[in-house]
Amino acid sequence: MPPDTAQERTEAPTQRRREEARKRGQVGKSSDLTSAVVLMGTLLTLEFMGHHLFGRLLDITRHCLGDTGPGLVNADQMATTLTAVLRTGALVVLPVILVVLVLATVASFFQVGVLFTIEPIKPSFEKLNPISGLKRMFSARAFVHLAMGIAKTIALALVAYWTLRGRIDMLAYASTFSYLAIIGMASELLFTLGVRLALVLLLLAIIDFVYQRWKHERDLRMTKEEIKEELKRMDGDPKLKQRRRQIQMQLAVQRIKAAVPKADVVVTNPTEIAVAIQYNAETMNAPKLTAKGADFLAQKIREIAIEHGIPIVERKPLARAIYKNVEVGQEIPAEFYKAVAEVLAYVYELAGRGYRRQPAAGVAFN
Repeated sequence: MPPDTAQERTEAPTQRRREEARKRGQVGKSSDLTSAVVLMGTLLTLEFMGHHLFGRLLDITRHCLGDTGPGLVNADQMATTLTAVLRTGALVVLPVILVVLVLATVASFFQVGVLFTIEPIKPSFEKLNPISGLKRMFSARAFVHLAMGIAKTIALALVAYWTLRGRIDMLAYASTFSYLAIIGMASELLFTLGVRLALVLLLLAIIDFVYQRWKHERDLRMTKEEIKEELKRMDGDPKLKQRRRQIQMQLAVQRIKAAVPKADVVVTNPTEIAVAIQYNAETMNAPKLTAKGADFLAQKIREIAIEHGIPIVERKPLARAIYKNVEVGQEIPAEFYKAVAEVLAYVYELAGRGYRRQPAAGVAFN
């Protein structure tokens, strides 16, 4: 087999290969996309609930400081204050945590769907191999990650500079403002800066996601030899399948050799289809199909019939209808009685044998 190089991986991956890679946790995803979505969602949540959260924080501060001096606070009061502080803090933090969890779940589901596997965290000596580690450090993927990291840093720095450039004068005179004005100005500045940075991160994360999907698809490409091996595993070895077909054909020919000599007539199409019909008035209520075949098997039926002196009659519609609707060993259905009776009557007439019809009720077999 030729060496398995990247240049030879020109075939699209099979569904089986994709599923195996997915079971190993190898999927095209970007961790930056999840982080960017969570960051943007958190910022918008804080902006929407900012006043409410700020009021809760003031309540916590009042509970902690209180109006009484520290010397007058007893153990019971301390426990009550601590419980209230923890309850209020939980109410403040819980909405933000819920938003983070929901956004992280949605972002991950969007990228990979439902996936649970422990393969990536299983211990592997390959990961501890220093030579493999050096190869990963100086691989093309590592350089791409480095380039993207540098581009991300430069983009964030430019956005931060652009955001702060127009507020330099305001920041310089911030010391002359009241503490409430400073808090409001800082909140507005941090939110604006955070949203802009989050937008840049989101855009870069989308680009990274598209690249990761493309890279994952490229890594899963297969060689022509791998495609052949995959088809062998999925459908079986072609040689074995051919051997099975040969065995099935041999068995069918053996059955035909045993059944056709017992027939009274062979009805043909004339070459594509052949059906062998047997009728014994003493033991059968109706004629029975003893053999049928198409193409090669039809030819074998005709050859065996000629060899044993079985009459061959060409009736194209009848041969097609019986081949399609009747299985070997079954009696001929009533709707074919008349046509089959005419064929048998013709055959019996040639052979000088008798044939009896039922008046008024049509043709019947006894």
